[in-house]
Amino acid sequence: MQFEARIEPLDGKLPKVSYHWDPETDILSVACKGVQKATGLNGTVDLEGPDGSFVVIDVAGGMLRGLDVVSWPDDVRVVPQLAAPPDAEEAQVVFPSRKSQPGIAAVEVDTALTVDKDQTESVFHIRVGRTRPSTVVRVADHLLVEIDRQSRLAGIWLLDVPPFPNVEQSA
Repeated sequence: MQFEARIEPLDGKLPKVSYHWDPETDILSVACKGVQKATGLNGTVDLEGPDGSFVVIDVAGGMLRGLDVVSWPDDVRVVPQLAAPPDAEEAQVVFPSRKSQPGIAAVEVDTALTVDKDQTESVFHIRVGRTRPSTVVRVADHLLVEIDRQSRLAGIWLLDVPPFPNVEQSA
């Protein structure tokens, strides 16, 4: 199953991203500050991979407010020169309410999830479903979203992610 998302012009300033690693669970949380208001879905979009991978996208008023990589795919590939598309336009991505179920607060999407990361683990590319042509937009200072030609979520880029906490040093 795929989930609809629309690209719309950015109205105002580009939101700021903050990252938080939970050292006990390996969960990476992403929060977007300064997101504009819109109308659309209120709740979560849960992306579930067949290998148990799990990404939760937090949506309020149709706007992406944050996400959690709760369970990483079994095979996270290291791509030595992984770099985000350099020419991503600033825009906002709106997740509309579903006409058939306007009051639904959570949507579960069963799909393949793959993750590539650079050698320093500061750039992550989460691909949703199979690779396909898409438009990449910058929705926050360190967050890019890919939308395919059918207005479906195709991927997410996390940029300038801080290193995972060194739990051995803090113990």
